[in-house]
Parts: sequence; C-alpha cells; structure tokens
Amino acid sequence: MGLIQRIFGGTEKRASGSGFTAEVIAAREAYVSGRRGIAELTATAQTCIGMWESGFALADVQGAPGLDRVTMALLGRSLAFRGEAVFLIREDRLVPASDWDVATRDGRPSAYRLSIPEAGGGRSETALAAEVLHCRIGVDPVAPWYGSAPLKRAQLTAGLLNAVELALAEVYETAPIGSQVLPLPEMPEGDLNKITRGFRARRGSVMVRESVNVTAAGGPAPAQDWQPRDLTPDLGRAMPIATMAAARDSVLAVFGILPALFNPQATGPLVREAQRHLATWVLQPMAELVAEEATAKLGTKVEIDVHRPLQSFDAGGSARALAGIVEALARAKEAGLSDAQVAAAFGALDWKEALE
Repeated sequence: MGLIQRIFGGTEKRASGSGFTAEVIAAREAYVSGRRGIAELTATAQTCIGMWESGFALADVQGAPGLDRVTMALLGRSLAFRGEAVFLIREDRLVPASDWDVATRDGRPSAYRLSIPEAGGGRSETALAAEVLHCRIGVDPVAPWYGSAPLKRAQLTAGLLNAVELALAEVYETAPIGSQVLPLPEMPEGDLNKITRGFRARRGSVMVRESVNVTAAGGPAPAQDWQPRDLTPDLGRAMPIATMAAARDSVLAVFGILPALFNPQATGPLVREAQRHLATWVLQPMAELVAEEATAKLGTKVEIDVHRPLQSFDAGGSARALAGIVEALARAKEAGLSDAQVAAAFGALDWKEALE
C-alpha cells in the first residue's frame, strides 16, 4: 500500500507506460542521441565518437580532481554527441546534467535549471553560472551560450550517410537477392508448386526437367522458355559504395580524423600522422577550452594535456631535435656565450617555453 492510500484510504494511481510519460521519454531519447536521430547510429559516427571519448579519458589533468577519467570520458562523448557538456560543481566531484535551461545576461549564462539523472527518476535543480561547469564547442555567434555537435554542423553529409546505409540495409533485408524466375509450360498450379519444391536443397546436383513448346494466347511459346531470369537488383548503376565511401570520409573529416587512417593500405607513418592530426587540431584545442572553463569555475589553474598520453608527437624527430639542442648548447659553452645570449637565440626560434 502506498503512502497516499494509507493516509487517505483511497486507491493509489500510477501513469501507464503508453501515455504522456512514454512520449516524453521517447522525445528525450531522441534529444540525447543527437537532436536529429540521423547518422549517430552509423558505425562511422560511433568510431569517431569513441576516439574522442578515449582521447579525453587518457588526458592528463592537473589542478582538478573532479575531472577524473570517467568524467573526462563522459565529457568527450557529450561534446561529440551534443557539442556541449554541463556538470554541476560539488565539493568532491562533478555531477553530469542530462538537460538544462539557461538564463543569460550580455550573452553569457547567468543561471541554470538542471535536470540531474537518477536511477529512480531525474530531479531538477537551479544553480548560478559559477556553480556549473559548461563546456561547449562549435559556438554560434547568434547563440553563444549553446554548442553544436559536429554532425549538426554537417547535416547534409550526415543525412546522406544515414540514407545510403539505411537504403542498403533495406535492400539486403527485403530485395529478392539470388532469386530467379524460371519460365515453365502452362500447367496446373499444383504441378508448378511440386516442381518448385523439387528445386529445394538440390545445390550442386543435376536436375532434369521436361519442357515443351506450347501454343497459348494465340501464339507459340518462346524457344528459350527454360532460360532463367535473375531478380537480384542491379545496384552498380546507383553507385552506393562510392557514395557511402565519400559520405563516410566527410563524416570522419568533420570529427577531425583523417579519412586515410581507415584506408586498407594505410601504413604506420600515416597512422601516426593521423593520431597527431586528431590530437593537435581537435582534442587539444577542446581540452584547452575545458581547462579554461574549469580554471574560471573551480578557482584553481587547470591544465589538460592530450599529446603526452596519446604519444601524438614524432619521437624520432624529437630525439634528433634534442641531440641538436644539446650539441648547440655545448658549442655555445665552448664559444663562451652567456646564458642571456643563448636564451635570446632560442627565443628567436620561438622556443621560449623550453627555457622556462
């Protein structure tokens, strides 16, 4: 018995699973999965999202204990799906929000109404902007308080990839692939069914059928009455493979992943260059944005490094550069140059940080 029934003696009523609540849950599922429901379920998009998630999970974080690996992985996945991630700041951890409403002033968030997910049902909580960690990418100047996901910025390409894969899935599911039509002389339907059943499970064997040319509908039957006709659809002229490959490469490029990484002829140097490209031009800039937001909200200097854990640097080139630097320092010492002169020389090469 429920609490209401015990107090008032009435019957406790609950909502059914096919009413308004179910519709709201379905709408929320579509919203969380990408706001559009297209392309996110393709293997290409999930591969890219997984690489973002793994890259953030491996990142080195200093100055923010709340940004642990689980939270960083969740942050990377949310950025890939929705273009933004919101966390409620607690004393010991960051609480992810599944939905939020923003109040702004001068184009910047001033307060949030957050939906916090719980196992027994979510709860709503209001917080000021200083209490919320809000990371976003792909910001539109029209609405700078919102972020945009990579697939939302490339909706035509995402729709093309979704349409091609969906069409191919339907073709392989419903099209009569491998089916053939075999013309036969006119005979009762029962005899035709008997002949049809005779072809089953006869793979690789020799089947002999008697055929005669008959006269029907005012003319003789064609001489090739036993020539089969294939019903397999001709997909070559629609160029689905080339279209899907082009759409897939475009989606990979939107996520900052070199399409050549998934080429069957890709070699080790190309894979390393693709790693460096992803870390340098995509993950590290986003990590800097997250670190800047965390520094402003957490009150401590936060640094996030993606390059070192991902090994996204040229190890051989770095070793050669280090050997050259050591040799240059040794020669500078032999020549009697002062530390200031050596620092000025390195500063001219934009290597100031290496001397700090």
